[in-house]
Amino acid sequence: MMDGAGPLLDGRVAVITGGAGGIGGATCRLFLEHGARVAIVDNDEDRTLALAEELGADAHPVIADVTTQADVDRVRDDVLARFGQVDVLVNNAGHWIRGVKGFLEEDPELCEQLHQINFVHIVRMTQALLPGMLERQSGAIVNVSSVEGLRGYPAGIVYGAYKAAAVQLTRSLGVQLGNSGVRVNGIGPDVTNSLQVPYDKMVRDEHRHLWPVWVPVGRVGEGRDQARVILFLASDLSAFVTGHTIPTDGGTAAAGGWFRSDSRWGGTGWTNRPIAP
Repeated sequence: MMDGAGPLLDGRVAVITGGAGGIGGATCRLFLEHGARVAIVDNDEDRTLALAEELGADAHPVIADVTTQADVDRVRDDVLARFGQVDVLVNNAGHWIRGVKGFLEEDPELCEQLHQINFVHIVRMTQALLPGMLERQSGAIVNVSSVEGLRGYPAGIVYGAYKAAAVQLTRSLGVQLGNSGVRVNGIGPDVTNSLQVPYDKMVRDEHRHLWPVWVPVGRVGEGRDQARVILFLASDLSAFVTGHTIPTDGGTAAAGGWFRSDSRWGGTGWTNRPIAP
């Protein structure tokens, strides 16, 4: 069933990176419900093709690694050849690694991977698709950061730093493009089920009654919770909003954050889900 009072993206073309995963897949589905045509950009071929087949003719699969400039250029050329323009860009692809230890033990190769997917990919995709938006003086860009880019993240310092860089890019570019007709905003998710963070599997049955303690809204988030806010930022409902990253975290950042733990959770010594609060 459609969210809202009508098709909010009727006739628009959206490109969604990481589009075959949890939040990305939910966003593709919701955008299509609201009249958009969608390019599903993902590096998982099987999942991407399966989702495109499920969603139908208005969903176009593009298999690509958006950490490489050649693939970013190919995505641009492919989508423009297929649809003629891009009205909405959702930079959703990202990478989170559980079990990162202290800052001094951060692996340089992993740090560079986190850099490329969580920040550089946003820069490259935006540089590739922004010119057409500027030419038409119309467009919306939504960057998916993380709650860990909005607060201290002792369990994954380098990851948090790159997610914070995405927040600053959103803020600065939103201001620079303020009178161009192109808006730039973002979201900062937390405690949301996804392929990388499957809370349904990570939280034991005997601990699930604690969700109302861990999250002010009282439950774990789902991909569609994030997709609804992305839809708002992509649509004309947010026509007077730019440069902002909305915390889509069920209230966790407002309520608190990370706690020291001897539970060996992920080997970090920290938890955002204390068993005995």
